[in-house]
Amino acid sequence: MEKFCIVTNRSKDRHLTVTKHIKEYLEARGKTCVIAKQKNEEDQIYVQRKYLSVIPDDTDLCIVLGGDGTMLQAARSIAYLDIPLLGVNMGTMGYLTEVEESGIDEALDRVLEGRFEIDERMMLRGSLEGKKDYSLNDIIITRYKDISTIGYNIFINDQFLYSYYADGLIISTPTGSTGYNMSAGGPIIEPSGSMILLTPVCPHSLNSRSLVFSPTTRITVELMPARDGGSKKAIASFDGSGTILMHNGDKIEIRMSKKTTKILRLNRVSFLDIISKKFEK
Repeated sequence: MEKFCIVTNRSKDRHLTVTKHIKEYLEARGKTCVIAKQKNEEDQIYVQRKYLSVIPDDTDLCIVLGGDGTMLQAARSIAYLDIPLLGVNMGTMGYLTEVEESGIDEALDRVLEGRFEIDERMMLRGSLEGKKDYSLNDIIITRYKDISTIGYNIFINDQFLYSYYADGLIISTPTGSTGYNMSAGGPIIEPSGSMILLTPVCPHSLNSRSLVFSPTTRITVELMPARDGGSKKAIASFDGSGTILMHNGDKIEIRMSKKTTKILRLNRVSFLDIISKKFEK
C-alpha cells in the first residue's frame, strides 16, 4: 500500500494531534497520505447527504479516526469506490473500529508489512423516484417534524405483507444489527452474514416482532396518510446522516446493494468475543 487518506472525526481529535501523527508516520516511510475534507450535498431537503468525505479515487487505504459513526460516514463516502477502511477507535463502543489509539504505530507497521485480512460487509441501497443512497448499518424511516405515529404498508418482492402504525421502521444489515435494531429489540446477527432485518420501533400493535429476510429480498415501504386522512411526512435516514424526505403515498424500495464495505482486519477476533466484551461495559 502506497497511498493513504485519513478521515477524522474532529470532535474526537480536535487539534488533529493523532491525525498529524499518522500522516507524518506514513510519510516518513515514503508513503503518500492526505487528510480528507468534508462536503455536504443537499437538494431542497428532498435528499441530503451529510458528513461525506472527499477521498481520492486512487487511495489504497482509508484510515478512519473516531467511532463507529465515523466509520459509517466513511463507508458511505466510498460506496462508489473499492477502498478498504481501517478504524481507529476514539469513541466508546467501537464494533467497527479495531485499533485503539495506543496501538496505532504497531497497526500501521502491520499494514505496511501486509499482515492483515479484509472483511467484506453487505450494504443496503434505498431508492425513491430516482433518489438513492447507501448504508452499511441501516435505513430508518421515522417521523418528520411530528410526534404522531406513522402508518406503513410493507411489501415484500411486490407482495403486500401488512400495514401498521409505529414510531419508526428499521431495515438493517447484519453489521447494523448491533445498532438501533438491537436497541429496538431486534436480533443480533453475525456481521459476515447476508440477510436483511426489518424491525418496527414502538409499533401500535400486539405484533412487534422483527422479521429476517434473504439478501435477495426487495422491501418496499409505502407511507400511509395520517389517521384523519391528512398529509403525512417522514424521513428515510441512511446510517444517521443521509436523508430522503417522504410524503404519504411515496414508496421507498430497499434491497441489498451490489456495493460492499471492505474493512481491514489486523486480528482475527471472533464476533462472540467482541459481543461478550461490549456487553461487559
